[in-house]
Amino acid sequence: MIKVGLTGNIGSGKSTVARIFKVLGVPVYHADEESKKFLNEPKIQQILVRKFGKEILSGSIINRKRLAEIVFAQSESLDFLNSVLHPLVKNDIDFWIKKHLHFPYIIQEAAILFESGFYKEFDKIITVTCPGELAVKRVMDRDDVTMEEVHKRMQNQWEQVKKVKLSDFIIDNSNNILVTPQVLKIHKELPENK
Repeated sequence: MIKVGLTGNIGSGKSTVARIFKVLGVPVYHADEESKKFLNEPKIQQILVRKFGKEILSGSIINRKRLAEIVFAQSESLDFLNSVLHPLVKNDIDFWIKKHLHFPYIIQEAAILFESGFYKEFDKIITVTCPGELAVKRVMDRDDVTMEEVHKRMQNQWEQVKKVKLSDFIIDNSNNILVTPQVLKIHKELPENK
């Protein structure tokens, strides 16, 4: 089985690409989405409230938007959050991979695959790209946030060009070229699908 990492900066369209792979029958693990399920585990919630204060709560659950405002404003806060969540996600991924060993390849989608150093765990890397201004607009529309908030999030990610240099496959999601044919080409090129 080949382990494939799928990444790209915020707003690049990773989730769209992941959905196409899923339609092709490829198992996809969404690391960013899965990490959110750990936020409201009692032990994790206690750690986060101790660090960031009760202002991150909405009733008895973590207010993800408020938490994001805090952690994306200070890199040490983001590092702390990642240090809490990454080991849990890593264990979850390992368990998930064991359940999918019979597939020719699996995909893990993660925004900070390179930044976390986790990219070294994969046989192949796919990076989804798009122009920065298009990514900003997409995130503003999707998350109902300001341009300033999007730029704060982007500051915590590597430059797109750096990710491209370390990737095996690039998908252009700039709206100038269809994405599905690019995904199909990669699907055919991956060694166990030849």
